[in-house]
Amino acid sequence: MSNNRQKLELTWIGKEKRPKLEPRILIEDPDKSYGDRHTENMMIFGDNLLALKALEQDYAGCVKCASIDPPYNTGSAFTHYDDGLEHSLWLTMMRDRLEILRRLLAEDGSIWITIGDDEAHYLKVLCDEVFGRGNFISTVVWQKKYAPKSDSKYFSESHDFILSYAKALDKFKLGRLPKTTKQTDRYTNRDNDTRGPWKASDVLRNEERDYAIFPVKLPSGREVWPPSGTSWRFTKEKFDELIAENRIWFGVEGNARPAYKRFLSEVTDTIPSTTIWTYDEVGHNDESKKEMRAIFDTDLFATPKPERLIYRVMQLATNPGDLVLDSFAGSGTTGAVAHKMGRRWIMVELGEHCHTHILPRMKKVCDGTDQGGISQAVNWQGGGGFKYYDMAPSLLKKDRYDQWVINADFNAPMLAAAMAKHENFRYSPDEVHYWKQGQSSEKDFIFTTTVHLTPEHIDRINEEMLPGESLLICCKSHFDGADGKYDSITVKKIPSMLLGKCEFGRDDYSLNIVDMPRSGDEPAFVPAGPPVVETGKEKKKAKTEASSQLNIFDGVES
Repeated sequence: MSNNRQKLELTWIGKEKRPKLEPRILIEDPDKSYGDRHTENMMIFGDNLLALKALEQDYAGCVKCASIDPPYNTGSAFTHYDDGLEHSLWLTMMRDRLEILRRLLAEDGSIWITIGDDEAHYLKVLCDEVFGRGNFISTVVWQKKYAPKSDSKYFSESHDFILSYAKALDKFKLGRLPKTTKQTDRYTNRDNDTRGPWKASDVLRNEERDYAIFPVKLPSGREVWPPSGTSWRFTKEKFDELIAENRIWFGVEGNARPAYKRFLSEVTDTIPSTTIWTYDEVGHNDESKKEMRAIFDTDLFATPKPERLIYRVMQLATNPGDLVLDSFAGSGTTGAVAHKMGRRWIMVELGEHCHTHILPRMKKVCDGTDQGGISQAVNWQGGGGFKYYDMAPSLLKKDRYDQWVINADFNAPMLAAAMAKHENFRYSPDEVHYWKQGQSSEKDFIFTTTVHLTPEHIDRINEEMLPGESLLICCKSHFDGADGKYDSITVKKIPSMLLGKCEFGRDDYSLNIVDMPRSGDEPAFVPAGPPVVETGKEKKKAKTEASSQLNIFDGVES
């Protein structure tokens, strides 16, 4: 009998193929950034797999909650997504992204994935493989529709799933939900007890215990015994004590079977979430489309999620100040909700709706003029901001002779930042020593230059280095014997030192960050705040003047 242990796993065509991702840098575009210039919120425009790779160096272990809504692979025609990926390609697409997302999660972090029936069960097995089956939290059923679809061929689908996994379940803490008025209304005060509202609770247990089987005399004089197969929850002495403390309720007439009075003041003001989220609790598809219509008027995003749904996820998985990541940003709901709830956020989107939907939406959130969704519930008044980033192009490209050369789009700072990221250094130029462009440790530095490295050049650098320091020099050309002249200095040529490490020139897999300089005199961002509530006459006047107003897209007549 073989002792080989086989691994239980999901297999598919092409599973063994893994991309060799180029670690790109991110370049801020100040013209598209908005609001508070000191914000940590990031809107990244580009392929989400490359963006996740770009974030990995600086954000590994930092994300408290990843909330993603990937394409469902239904074969339906979506305006903004190619949602009809072949099954194996879909699994590969998800696997590659989930693996990086896991590395980005904090040790007490979690990921929440909204998915439909078509791939939910395959995704569950895939996530077991990526995150570990022991880190599975639960599957939530979200009731996305409030009425059946009459033309359904089979079942009228009413729900989607939300799969949740922890980075490390023993370190993850699931939040609780505040009690609703409906739940607290169950507590009344039928005997005007000075301790406040209470709710009657059972005093029986479903098993017989001899010490807890005895008669209880009611105020009416009648005696009652626990039914056959049961016993009281309390001993006779404890029962007498509770009666003396007015903790036992015998009904208005004093002739009802006893019940324990559980006071509202004695119970927690929160409850655990269930795994079924109904539309009246967290919203439905039509609600989310109305939210979009309130912002964009037309060109509704086909599959937005209601803000209340993401609000529930944020309640359970995050606290104020935590970092939230959505690498399938879609219409920007995750960022909008995270922003209104005081969380930091990063969103990634490749589609043009990054500019047509997300940017205008997030500007209105920052201004405080977006009063839809959860704004009223959290009293959102505006504030904050975000920085917009483009993905830098590939560092290398082929010339007319089919040879890899440095991309001409890279200026000196971009090249230095890119090389630092490729070699696992953090780009942080020193103000005194020009050759200290980045660090991998306290005394380990990197220097990138496009000029020919001469003996004199390397001698001057060596003289300035302190004992124990080491330096990697990346250059286009150097004198013979440069690498090895000094034990503490390693010299490599670009682009040859990079070849074979990753796939250059590929942008279609669907951190070093270079922040652009800002004026020190730039005024602080002040949100416009919620719109003024109009009177009936003002509303009528506004309606007649609406045709002459501009909408949120500058220069476009509404």
